[in-house]
Amino acid sequence: MSQERTNTSLRAQPGHLYVVSTPIGNLSDLSDRARAILGSADLVACEDTRTTGVLLSRLGISRELVSYHEHNEAEAAERLAQAIASGRSVALATDAGTPGMSDPGFRVVRACRRLSLPVVPVPGPVAFAAALSSSGLPTNGFLFAGFLPPKSSARLSFFSSHRDFAYTIALYESCHRIAKALDDVVGALGPARVVCVAKEVTKLHETFWVGPAGEVRDKLAKASLKGEFTLLIAPGDYRL
Repeated sequence: MSQERTNTSLRAQPGHLYVVSTPIGNLSDLSDRARAILGSADLVACEDTRTTGVLLSRLGISRELVSYHEHNEAEAAERLAQAIASGRSVALATDAGTPGMSDPGFRVVRACRRLSLPVVPVPGPVAFAAALSSSGLPTNGFLFAGFLPPKSSARLSFFSSHRDFAYTIALYESCHRIAKALDDVVGALGPARVVCVAKEVTKLHETFWVGPAGEVRDKLAKASLKGEFTLLIAPGDYRL
């Protein structure tokens, strides 16, 4: 399958899927192009119609919203692909960040590719990329592994199997498990392993903790853990 696109119009074109990145915290991070596509697409498929509805309202945009989330993704992906095949334009958005990056998006993109329908990225914020770029940890290569398993045994197994990984590992973690995840980093990789924990990236209470895992764990024990977290783990031979 090949796709060549020469149309550079800011308006959504018929029969196209647009993968639109939305702000992860700061509304000013929305690109002019993303704003234009969201405002001109026939349909906006979104993870939560309430969340995206608030975003569009703040932008002065009124469009038809279609629910597309992890619980209906398989069925909705085919339905959206057929709508695109019939000539409608669809903008795909998640609650925050880039669709497909630990958020729904993969299945509808795959459905469109199978039908040789145009899929157009409208890039923008990604939490782990923003955190990595500002962390001080190596950026010459990385593994993004999404959310960690909920059970400690599975987390320990993941960390142990990546003990000698040559690049930075990027992960997401919930506020309810970030402290336990750091306990497991220390348990599997040792207290000297350099990590970065980034909380609420681009938001009002954005905070970075960078240093040996044991020290970062102790600092987090005294901090508010309300918010969204990105966990970065440096290669074993890296030192600040």
